[in-house]
Amino acid sequence: MSYKAERFLALASMEYSGKSEEDLKLLCREVLKEGMHGLCFSPYQENQEPGDQISEEQIRRRMEIIKPYTKWIRSFSCTEGNELIPKIAKDYGIKTLVGAWLGNDPESNAREMEGLIQLADEGLVDIAAVGNEVMYRGDLTEDELIGFINQAKNAIKNIPIGYVDAYYEFRERPRITELCDIILANCYPFWEGCDLDYSLLYMKDMYRQAERAGNGKKVIVTETGWPSEGTHLDGAYPSFPNFLKYFMNTQKWSKEEAIEIFYFSSFDESWKVGSEGDVGAYWGLWDKEEKLKF
Repeated sequence: MSYKAERFLALASMEYSGKSEEDLKLLCREVLKEGMHGLCFSPYQENQEPGDQISEEQIRRRMEIIKPYTKWIRSFSCTEGNELIPKIAKDYGIKTLVGAWLGNDPESNAREMEGLIQLADEGLVDIAAVGNEVMYRGDLTEDELIGFINQAKNAIKNIPIGYVDAYYEFRERPRITELCDIILANCYPFWEGCDLDYSLLYMKDMYRQAERAGNGKKVIVTETGWPSEGTHLDGAYPSFPNFLKYFMNTQKWSKEEAIEIFYFSSFDESWKVGSEGDVGAYWGLWDKEEKLKF
């Protein structure tokens, strides 16, 4: 590790008490410049939401912004323009975790699976994710999801295939866990009401639970983050300083223990308030105007 990297990690590990907001922003910028493993890619501009067609221009513009800072991106869908995300990422030398978005619409699911298989055939997929939090939402039965995972495994060769869900779902659904080549676990201390001061320890425990469920399979943290604004959930308080501290703690852990993490998220997206409440709009490292928050 370079002296510069050691210095950034040392700075990130300092006690934050007594630090001004400007001090925290400076530390965060240094951590970001050192780079991260992965980012969840947020394609939707203001007044857009899933179901809207997204353009190559807006994807390319946002990819230009994040490309200096991440080795991987994660996409969530293979339709409505989202299929352009892995193509454009490859133009910039960024690796791809590509997701097929599955829900309760059979026709949409068929299009998503077709898109994922086609992108894999074109060499644009480094890891394939069949569904995101489908079990958590209850959109499909376990047998239905297993059918989609098997469809992907029969059609896609030489690429790890997994399913994304909350870490505990892999413990509770061993048939799905056994079928996955790789464990793709979402770990959110915030959504379990954890105080920021204990959030890193909490996330480490989430990761270890997924690791035990995987029984030796590789575990990737496919989402984690902390909102910069909004209403608190039990002991978890959204605030700009907490957002900065959580980001730095996460990146420090990722580097120190070689944990592969896709940080959620790249850009703020206002449409998410519909499913998550007011905090939904404030998970990005960049705001909805594509300006870095720190």
